This record gives sequence, structure tokens and C-alpha cells, in this order.
Amino acid sequence: MSSFLKKVTDKTISRRSFLKATAAGTAGLALTGCGSVLAPAGGKINAVGEEQGEWISAACWHNCGGRCLNKALVVDGVVIRQKTDDTHEDSPDYPQQRGCLRGRSQRQQVFGADRLKYPMKRKHWQPGGGDKSLRGQDEWERISWDEALAYIADELNRVKKDYGNRSILHIGGWSSRITDISRTLGLYGGYCEYWNTNSFGSWAMTPKTVGFMQLGVWDQTVNDRFDLRNCETIIMLSMNPAWSAMGSSSWHYRQAKKAGAKFIGIDPFFNATYSMLGAQWVPVRPSTDAALLLAIAYVLITKDHPTLNPLIDWEFLNKCAIGFDAEHMPEGEDPKGNFKDHVLGTYDGVPKTPEWASEICGVSEDQIEKLALEFRKDKKVAFICGMASGRTRNSDNLPQLIMTIGAMTGHMGKSGHMTGSTMHATSGNGGPALVCAGSNGLPGIPNPVDDSINAGQVWDAILNGKYNFTGSGDFTSADQYKPGEERDIDIRIIYHSGGATLQTNDGMTKGIEAHRKVDLVVSHSQFVTTNSKYADIVLPVTTEWEKIGGFSGGTLVHSGNREMIIMYSQISEPLYEARSDQWIAIELAKKLGIDEKEAFPFDEKQQFFNALASTTVVNEDGKTYGPLVTITQEDIDELGVTGKPQTGKITYRELKEKGVYQVKRYPGDNYGYIAYEDFVRDPENNPLSSESGKLEIYSRKLAKTINDMGFSTIQPIPSYIKPAGGFEDTFQEWEGKAKGEYPYQVINPHYLRRSHTVFDNVKWLQEAWPNPVFLNTNDARDNGLADGDTVLITSPYGKILRNACLTERVRPGVVALPHGAWVDMDEKTGIDVGGADNILSGQIPTGQGVSGFNTGIARIEKYTQSKLIPDVEKAARIVFQEGV
Repeated sequence: MSSFLKKVTDKTISRRSFLKATAAGTAGLALTGCGSVLAPAGGKINAVGEEQGEWISAACWHNCGGRCLNKALVVDGVVIRQKTDDTHEDSPDYPQQRGCLRGRSQRQQVFGADRLKYPMKRKHWQPGGGDKSLRGQDEWERISWDEALAYIADELNRVKKDYGNRSILHIGGWSSRITDISRTLGLYGGYCEYWNTNSFGSWAMTPKTVGFMQLGVWDQTVNDRFDLRNCETIIMLSMNPAWSAMGSSSWHYRQAKKAGAKFIGIDPFFNATYSMLGAQWVPVRPSTDAALLLAIAYVLITKDHPTLNPLIDWEFLNKCAIGFDAEHMPEGEDPKGNFKDHVLGTYDGVPKTPEWASEICGVSEDQIEKLALEFRKDKKVAFICGMASGRTRNSDNLPQLIMTIGAMTGHMGKSGHMTGSTMHATSGNGGPALVCAGSNGLPGIPNPVDDSINAGQVWDAILNGKYNFTGSGDFTSADQYKPGEERDIDIRIIYHSGGATLQTNDGMTKGIEAHRKVDLVVSHSQFVTTNSKYADIVLPVTTEWEKIGGFSGGTLVHSGNREMIIMYSQISEPLYEARSDQWIAIELAKKLGIDEKEAFPFDEKQQFFNALASTTVVNEDGKTYGPLVTITQEDIDELGVTGKPQTGKITYRELKEKGVYQVKRYPGDNYGYIAYEDFVRDPENNPLSSESGKLEIYSRKLAKTINDMGFSTIQPIPSYIKPAGGFEDTFQEWEGKAKGEYPYQVINPHYLRRSHTVFDNVKWLQEAWPNPVFLNTNDARDNGLADGDTVLITSPYGKILRNACLTERVRPGVVALPHGAWVDMDEKTGIDVGGADNILSGQIPTGQGVSGFNTGIARIEKYTQSKLIPDVEKAARIVFQEGV
């Protein structure tokens, strides 16, 4: 480690010296990226011109969907360069695991000058809350770890004694149960959980209920990447892997394009993926996909002819599905409730014609009819979608309807035909993991408190003291979706131990208000994120680069892809006074009188080894699995752990050096995957996850489950339900079509500058991706806006500023505001100048408690008070302390 970095890490350098050194490049360091990052100016060169140092596999752990190989060149403890996968030659069949611009800028994040360095307390916080109104505005005071943990323990004890464990709300990202602090709080008597459908939206529960899933995971309903090349037409609904799931996804779609596939993109935004693939654009309005698909079903039904125009696969429907027509309804159900008659309007008097749908979805009648004919059964068609369209209120039938279109046309269970969701890590490459990540071996710790609040009402629950309880906080659990039960709740502590929930949850304006109500807000963080900005006590945590090491990839949710696993190593000692989440959980347990060995029976080294030893890889038969890693007694002794030697496919030392293990694939290998193949061949002996074991176009269980939850109601068959905050709500009154106060719909596309909210503080990325608001050129002209103008965007829930980027790639009537910008509230005006998308959203739980991120309405106008400066020119959120 360099002497300068050692001083920084050991906390022996003053603020004055730090600023002087970083400005002047003292000790070979320069402050790059507009003053936000402590980074080296260059490395050492040896006599033959080669750069000295060690390349170490470095974590890239963020939730972007890529999980690529990231390596850091370390010289004297300082990272001077980064690179990505060069472990083998790149090819379409055996692609390298290449990193994106976010991962390649990671040293700008890990060694950022805006890293939180010490535990901090809000100046005017006192036990019980102090001046709560100053959260988000107050000054910070540096405190010791002992003080910080004592404050938290004392408040936990007080609140538990006076109000009970139900008054402690733990928010740990997408699940309250998976963070280290949940183990301590579980042993302490429990906590109120928070649950959210997050990225999945209505894909969280609907697919497994209606049989539209395999292998127990949401995104395994499409074939693998080699079979993608056999498709003649690939119809994509609300997808943009080029931005939101980088890694290999776009590469796989490019191979399908080269093989001759035609692409169609159904989306309000003609995005980078559709542009790359030369896709035909169907510019649908946000949250109206169900209306469009019902009209497609209408065309298929009315235009089908067995010989002259074979559109529908009747054999598939009769064998594999229930509820399509009156002859195939579940026993005991009214035959009139079938899907076909609903589409034809036989009983409700409303045929779901292209004319009917066009008024809602904005796609012309002619284009709807042409699109419907693209689904015909005698073509090899992939109908695939991301999950953005499911992050919409009242969209609970949408996955069921997508399944229905696939079933009607028989595009399931055979080569070149597929229907379903394909997003995140598995985009364009379905199938079970060929490399399966191991387990750290820690036993589970139950939560004695059963309270769990849905994301769509969590801030209201804190403010109003009531919420609708619908079961467990784990939406993968059978205990999640129970009949609704109104409960009283009195939240006194909000404990953020993971994620950026205040930033990424619906209704951020109300969330800030809720944070200003409770007695204590604690936040684990690496920076002054939104969670930390509105907290009372902030605990600086290490990045993955400062931990012992670990794994990413190898699972099918939040992974890299099915064919590889990445093992990363420690790059740096913990900077300043940052500590791991697990260290915090252990030390807090001690303060609370909990035996640390109950919470963590063995240390992080042993946990790492357990995961290493239990990682498995598919055998050459494509069916069975064995150990991935060869581990010797020497390895065990070097790691200082307990374990047994074993034989696998790659040695521990080689895996550590390479950083990645990838199954080498080729066309015709044993690792290919055709979704639903066994089911379609023999439905009776290969039942699906639904009540009937078939694809349930009519699902009484889905309707009963959702209707009993009590947020809103649906039918057992797919139907169009007007979404709260959807297109119809842009009008004063629908029949006369007079536009209302909020005439535009807002969508929140993922954006290359960040992974959700992570990286938004990195100046390199701020410079490359300025985070505008994308407006249709005609909409901008109608509102007197020019390219680059500062735009005030107002919704029923809040106001934000962004600079305009005019484009024809967003359909008229739609405002595309990139997801994940950090809130920067002007307390005088109540306007967020950071452009945070969830300032514009509200708390409206519907259906299965879906995230409503892509259901919003707003108005736009030119902001004349001042010009919004580019984000890259804004000061970083750096908290220095004199004399440290």
C-alpha cells in the first residue's frame, strides 16, 4: 500500500493535507473527474516498458443485470487501471464476460472523495428524535463507532420497551430478510418487514399462479441463446437490454439478427436496443399493453382459418390450456366467463376490436392488425418481454395475457418458438444455471414479528398508523399473498441496512415526510445517498472491494448469466473507518446483549469457503452437477478455515487468478434449453405450477388471491383494467377527450449512467450521460420548449427539474425520465433539482401490491427562474471533518 493511501486509511491525514495532496497530485495521486475521486495518476513501468503490479479480480456487484468480469491493476496497494475479460478469445458462441462503462468506472466510486469516512450523527438529533424537521438539511457531526452503536442500541431498547418490536421497521433493499442486520434484529425479538415487487411488478406472483413459469423462477420461460437464432420473428415488448441488462444480452440478439430474424419493438420509447436491431416500432402508450394484446387476440380469432389463414394453434390450446373457450373451462365455472367470448364481446357487448384498443393504446387499427398477423402459428416466433410493462398499477392480468397470446399461436415448447419474460441477467438466454452459486452455510434466523408492509403503502402506514397486512415479507413465499387484514402500526424507528429504498420506492415526497416523523432513522451507506441524507445516524460501510471476496453470477436472479460464475478478491483494506455490514451486525448484537455466535456462528472467511466449496457446475451430460472448484489441504490452511479437500473442474488458485469460470458452449451441446418442451410433449406427466397443472387462461386462484388481498380486483381471465394514473387520467373527462391538468404520461427507463441509483455520483458517468428528460419534439413545441431548456415537470405528488432532450424516439404524449437520479430537494421551492423519478410517483397499492413506477401523469413547462446546471458541475456530497 502506498504511504499516502495508508495515511488515508489509517485516518492520520488532515482535511487540509488531503485537499492539498489531491489537488497537486502529491504521492503520485490526482483528483480526477471534477474533484470527486481519489485516484492515481499512473503506474510504475519496468525496464522493458511493462506496467508493474498485480491484476486482481474485482467485484462488480451492482444490480444492473450484467455481472461482468472486472479486474483491477494494483500497484503498492493503489488501483491504477481496470480491464475486463481477456481470459479467452471472444466469439459469438463463447463470448467474453465483458464489462460496461459503469463497471469500468468503479474505481471512481470505490475510492471516491465523497465516500463516507466516519460514523456520523445529525447535529440536532437527540434520543426520541430531536428536531425531526431538519432531516435532510441538518449538519453532520462525526462520532465514534462506540457512540453510534450505543445510540442505536439505546433507542432500540427504548422503543422495544415502550412500543414493542413491531415499531422497528427494517428496510434491507428488496427483501428485509437477506441483510446481516436482519439476523441481529431477529434474535432481538423481531422487526416489521417491508416488501416490494420491485423490478418484477406483476410478474412477481401472476406467472407461478397461472402456470407461466418453470424451475421455480420468473424468467425461465424462453429458450436458450442458441435457439434464439432459429426464430424468424422476434417481437419484443418493453425491452432495452442495451441499457438495462448489458453483459452478453445484446450480443445474443445480434446473433439472431445475423441469422435472419426480423425484430419488432412494442414500446413508448424507440430505444437503443430497437435501433441496434433495426426493429419495426409499435409506439404503444404506457400501461396500455393489455388493450393492445386483447385486440391482437380479437384479430387472431376473427381472421383465423385452418387452411387459408392458419393463425391459431387449436391443438396446443386444447391440450395445454384451460379457459380459452366455453368448451375448456374449469369444472364448476360458468362457461360464459371464457376468454374467447370476452374478446368477442359476446356477453359484455364490448368487442375488443382494433378500433376499441386504438383509442386507448394509441396504435393505429391497421398497425394492430398487421402486428397480430406476425404472431401466426406457422412462423417461428419469439414473443418476449421485459418486466417494465408489469411495473404498472392494475397490470396483474398482463403476464397471463402474454401467456395467452403465446398459447393461442403455439409459440411454446419447440425450437424457434418461445413466449415469456426475459430480463436482467437471463435476457436472451433462458435455461437453468449451468454454474450454481454455493451457500455461505449460515443457518436462517426467523423473524418473530409477522408484520410486513407493502411498498405501495409503507409511507402512508408510517404517517397514518394503519396498513393492509397480506402476509410474509418474502414475495417468493407461499405465506405472502394472504387475505387482507387492516392493522394498526406505530413505526418509531426506520433502519436502512441495504438498498436505496427511499430513493427507489414509489412516493418519495411522502417518504421524506415519513422519515421526518419517526424517532430514529439509521442508514448503512458508502455515500450520502438519499437514505442517508434523511437519516439521523449514518454508518459507513465497506464496498465489496474492501471485503475478503465472494461470488457473483451462477444464479438466475441478480446474476451474470447461466453459463458462468465470477469469483472476486479483496482489492483494498477498508478505507477510513468503514466497516462491513456483518461487523456492524455483530457489534450491535453485543450492545443489545445478544451472543454474537448465535447471529454468526462462524466468520466471513469460513462463509466464503463454504460458498466456494458448495459451488457446483453442470457435468458434460447436461443434467447432473458436481463440485466446481478443486480445493487442496494447502488451500484450506492458507485460508485459515475448516473444510475438506475436493476435486472439481478448476483449482482454487486458477479461479482466483482468472476471476471467472465459464462453461464453454457450442451449437448442439448438451446445455441447450427449450422452455416447456416436456410439458408440451406430455402435459399430464409434466404439470406446471398452476392449480390445474396447465396454462390457465382462466385462473380462479389468481383472481381469488388478488381480490382477497383487498388492494383492487381483477377477473379470472385477462382483461383491460384502467390503471390508476394511466392514460385515461390525463383527461378531465374521458368521453369528451378534454385534456386535464396533467396531460402527459411519464415512464422511467433504466439509464446507462447508473445501475438503478448506484454510480449516480460518479463524475465520469455524469459527464458521459447528462440525465435529461426525453421529450417528443412536437410536445416540446406545443409547450414552447427547445432542446436544452430547463423543464419543470409537475405531477400530483411532486415537482422536478431537468434539461430537455428533444427526440422523435419517444411517442407523443410521453415524458421519458431516466430512473434512479439522486434527489436534491430545494426546500424553499419544494422542487427536486436532481430529477428523481419517484418524486413524481405516489403511494397507490393495487392488485398483488405491484410497483407502479411506470404509471404516472404530469405536465411540462419551461422553467424561467434559473437554468439548471449540468450534474457534472454540481458539488459532490463530500463530508469532511477538520483536524481528522
